[in-house]
Amino acid sequence: MRNLWLFLRRYNAFFWFILFFGFSLFLVITNNSYQRNAVFNSSNEVIGNLYARINSWKSYLHLGETNEALAKENAQLRKDLQAYKSTDSIKIGPIPPIDSSEFGRYQFIVANVINNSIHQKANTITLDKGTKDGIEKGMGVIAPNGVVGIVLNVSPNFSTVQSLLHPDTRISVTLGHTEVFGSLVWGNNIDYRAAMVKEIPNHVKVKKGDKVYTSGYSGHFPKGIFVGTVIQTGISSGDAFLDLRILLSTNFSNLQHVYVVKDLLNNELKTLEEATKDNG
Repeated sequence: MRNLWLFLRRYNAFFWFILFFGFSLFLVITNNSYQRNAVFNSSNEVIGNLYARINSWKSYLHLGETNEALAKENAQLRKDLQAYKSTDSIKIGPIPPIDSSEFGRYQFIVANVINNSIHQKANTITLDKGTKDGIEKGMGVIAPNGVVGIVLNVSPNFSTVQSLLHPDTRISVTLGHTEVFGSLVWGNNIDYRAAMVKEIPNHVKVKKGDKVYTSGYSGHFPKGIFVGTVIQTGISSGDAFLDLRILLSTNFSNLQHVYVVKDLLNNELKTLEEATKDNG
């Protein structure tokens, strides 16, 4: 202990310099947007590369499960293709037909999950694609079997996603057998397999097993993407609304590959809505 004390006394000037230098750097980064964004993008690149290396080993260990999932997805795509050939519109389950004008509106960018949290209060996901691949903040992210989240931050080669398992995530959804809309939230959940649908009017009859889909109103996701199945009804939220508990279709514990949704009409839509607000 005495030697440690002597060492600290001898080099105290150096340690004080490091302390004040670090504090000064912290102030510069937190109070200047340019420096803050530069540091964030640099750290995002370093951490992203580290996650990519770790994920390559994880992906190898899950090759069997990944191949099985891809086989199921290919089978579903073949089934959907047959439906395209035999009908003028597609109807998946009890949801309204998909407008054919939306078929060319969206593009899907394939990305690999290189980091994923499911047990935090605010969970995020890291992808191995960034601005170089056309990804932008605010884009929706889906898995082969459901909704994943919304792009939160982007660097040239990586991006982070605000998971559906995040208290700030809110997505517009609809009940498959009705025209009623609600908001999908994770809320105060601790179960990565479940979420809540809020703002459902009391008069709507909902039963266990009903399907929930994206409404297309959130601006992040196309209409008609399967979200989950109702497992609990009659949860009163006060006023004239009910809450529903649903079992999510996305398996967040085993996310490997996702699709980032690019809305080709998004800029036009935003420009129009901003102009409408200005006129108001």
